[in-house]
Amino acid sequence: MDFIDLKTQQSRIQEALNSNIQKVLNHGGYIMGPEIKQLETKLAAYTGTKHAISCASGTDALLMALMAYGVKPGDAIFTTPFTFIATAEVISLLGAMPVFVDIDPKTYNIDPAKLALAIKALKSNDPSIYPLPITPNPLPITPRGVIPVDLFGLTADYDAIESIAKEHGLFVIEDAAQSFGAKYKDRMACSFGNIGCTSFFPAKPLGCYGDGGMCFTNDDHLAEIMASIRVHGKGGHKYDNVRIGINGRLDTLQAAILLAKFEIFPEEVELRQTVAQRYTDLLTNNLSPITSDQRPALITPYLPRGARSAWAQYSLLARDEDHRTAILKKLQDNKIPSAIYYPKPLHMQDAFADLGYKKGDFPVSEDSASHIFSLPMHPYLTTQDQEKIVEILARS
Repeated sequence: MDFIDLKTQQSRIQEALNSNIQKVLNHGGYIMGPEIKQLETKLAAYTGTKHAISCASGTDALLMALMAYGVKPGDAIFTTPFTFIATAEVISLLGAMPVFVDIDPKTYNIDPAKLALAIKALKSNDPSIYPLPITPNPLPITPRGVIPVDLFGLTADYDAIESIAKEHGLFVIEDAAQSFGAKYKDRMACSFGNIGCTSFFPAKPLGCYGDGGMCFTNDDHLAEIMASIRVHGKGGHKYDNVRIGINGRLDTLQAAILLAKFEIFPEEVELRQTVAQRYTDLLTNNLSPITSDQRPALITPYLPRGARSAWAQYSLLARDEDHRTAILKKLQDNKIPSAIYYPKPLHMQDAFADLGYKKGDFPVSEDSASHIFSLPMHPYLTTQDQEKIVEILARS
């Protein structure tokens, strides 16, 4: 059993893959070839945004978005500690300050109420209101933006987040690395905030066969800047450099692969809904409803009203860390793959030790990290395989 089944997908689109790759080999435009613009046009239309700017990875997408806003030392960017390091890493790479905000215990996404507290705390320099990072004196720290993360494929609460950001004059960059294809209140993931960023890493809902990413925006000026940044700050021609940029281009071959994959992507999103609902139904019907302390034996994913997840992951909460360890051992013994996203929140990572956060600062993230785990999840997961998985979980 595969955690993510790319082989079945490839068998469905083999002819289109071969054809698209051969076209690139024939025209030889390996860098910024015609498939790049074709992909950007298709995905901009899909997300309902005006501009799509492809790039070399989801990390580069976030970096380009921050660079487009001129983020620099002395700037503070609010984000979640319960995510992959890339989200906060790009903030630090620019010399800015990541300010972590705890998550909602049901969605695992940044908690808007705590975001408001963190902004208030930073503006008043009062960590008694909310935990703050250590700031180097005498450099003042200025709130600049927010990077919410659409964790596991579920969009964050952008109604609340965008309202808070507007109140405080902050930009919003949507980290949609896991949520391409998700939807909330008739808006697609990647269309929220000022810039949406996604990843085409092979394991993502829409993934290529290497690294890739894309930025989305409705702002003409931001789009122009990001298009320049991705090619070494290019101006009117190759050797006209108007700003500092990066080598952040998406390979034409990867764009060709994504074009083939995108043809069946809307269908795959629907199949993911079926697989996720089947998991939830099977778990609800086959597991003991509660433990002695009234906590569910396993907590299934929460889906807010009006939301459609891309189901990058199907994640469960065990009772505690020991329970999770026992479950993962039984799954392993039965050759069923599993994963933990994420076992150690960012504020507890050595890479961010200089921020001075400590254990207990973000209790929901820490609690979730201690007993969350993810099951195999992809559009081609069979009923039989899911029944086998749930049967093992019921015995754990």
